[in-house]
Amino acid sequence: MCMRYLLLAEGFSDNPLYGKTMRGVLRYRREDVVAILDSTRAGEAEDGVPVIGTVEDALPLEPTTALVGVVTQGGHFPPEWMKLLRACVENGLDVENGLHVFLADDPELSSLAAERGVELRDLRRPPAGLSTATGANFGVDATIVLTVGSDCAIGKMTVSLELDLEARRRGLRSVFVPTGQTGMAIAGWGIAVDAVVSDFLAGAAERLVVEGRERGGEILWVEGQGSLLNPVYSGVTLGLYHGSAPHLLVLCHEVGRTEIEGTGGGPHPIPPLRELVELHERVALPARPARVVAVALNTRSVGEEEARAAIAAAEAETGLLADDPVRFGAARLVDAVLAAAP
Repeated sequence: MCMRYLLLAEGFSDNPLYGKTMRGVLRYRREDVVAILDSTRAGEAEDGVPVIGTVEDALPLEPTTALVGVVTQGGHFPPEWMKLLRACVENGLDVENGLHVFLADDPELSSLAAERGVELRDLRRPPAGLSTATGANFGVDATIVLTVGSDCAIGKMTVSLELDLEARRRGLRSVFVPTGQTGMAIAGWGIAVDAVVSDFLAGAAERLVVEGRERGGEILWVEGQGSLLNPVYSGVTLGLYHGSAPHLLVLCHEVGRTEIEGTGGGPHPIPPLRELVELHERVALPARPARVVAVALNTRSVGEEEARAAIAAAEAETGLLADDPVRFGAARLVDAVLAAAP
């Protein structure tokens, strides 16, 4: 059965940060989305998709799955959201959830889901059988490219997806490797590595690149997570880096961002791009000395002229090719990766 998504975005459908999952699925699985639920914007539209106010309003559009499209405060569901989720289940919709709180562990909701014959899919629940890395990552017969960044929420997933799309347009055997809940919702597989026990994080990343090759990928675009500079999420970043054992790195940065956001005890300034290149290459595994081959800039906060100037400045500073793959296309970045591929 074809997946038909109702994106749950109550109160956050117009928020690019808290509505990140909704926006990612809307951009990369637009054809599978039938409606967005946000009672504060009912009657409007987002990218041509109707915004409705209740689950019942969506039923004539025949959704099959309700996807939690937002990040809630503290990763928990407030009472009004639990009512919304119950309404989805009562109306026969499967529910996909990317938060750290697992819906299948809620006795009332899981009992209702069993009664209605629907699934509660917690995307962040780690798969069974994870362990430490075995070295199989070094035997993957594919070019592994990891996106890394100067901070969180600057577009590492988007860059990976755009590079994958461009590579596939060229007829290359390319696979996007999802490592977070939004990427998993888009690709339909993967592991949310930020929910894995720390000892097994590298093993989870290893499993992902092995599976990416099994899925036919000769070039694997691994979705980056967090940032080595971020005092909250750097552990996830390093475990993913070493576990995926990339050959090449694409450094992501948002133009205009000068400090790490969302952390305490600062300030936490972002160093110059050339220092970020050196940092990421220095922490590579000796057995797989990855290098940065391109810089992907997020220029959403500036005009086109400023964006082009920022790209030129990044190239002059690092000596690497730079571009914004969303604004100007991913062709030049893919060219740089292919030219450096082992």
